[in-house]
Amino acid sequence: MTLKAISAGYGRTGTMSLKLALEQLGLGPCHHMIEVIENGEKQVPLWNDALSGKPDFDAIYQGYSSAVDWPSAAFWKELADYYPDAKIILSSRSAESWYSSISETILATVWAPETWPPQATEWFTMVSKVLERSFGAAKTKDELIANFLAHEAEVKAAIPADRLLVHSAKDGWDPLCAFLGVPVPDGDYPRTNSKEEFFQHMTKADDM
Repeated sequence: MTLKAISAGYGRTGTMSLKLALEQLGLGPCHHMIEVIENGEKQVPLWNDALSGKPDFDAIYQGYSSAVDWPSAAFWKELADYYPDAKIILSSRSAESWYSSISETILATVWAPETWPPQATEWFTMVSKVLERSFGAAKTKDELIANFLAHEAEVKAAIPADRLLVHSAKDGWDPLCAFLGVPVPDGDYPRTNSKEEFFQHMTKADDM
């Protein structure tokens, strides 16, 4: 099995909705940070190896057909090269709304090490390194928004137009299905992982 679709979009750009959409379209299972939380014993060491320059993508994505969200988004360049036939999706939203969402969820937990449960320290430490790989030294609102916009511009410049789809959850099924060459399914495009749902997922990390 090899990855057929990879999202380069940062977390909190509709990545959980995109995961569910790709799985509904037959490109599942789809790798997402929730898989790292639920399979931490296997996944966290593999991602630590990747962060230290020794990625084993075959092992990380064994059994998966697609990947979205962090940690994958922090390795989008390497993944685009490693899986040359994979379609690249840039999950997106407005920079202001992204910052509002991430500051109240991911950053509120990962950047507050005093709140980390002892049993989840290894996972939180790995995620901190993933964010550093994506954000560099950016910390303030203005810095993070500038980083977000620069990241999106870099993806658009690096990936050929016929291989890339910039997609927001509000765009729904049509552009995604046309890009992937699959029929549009019945029903609405998935909309999930609100702030409340995010913290429900985080309780799984607390139990690691």
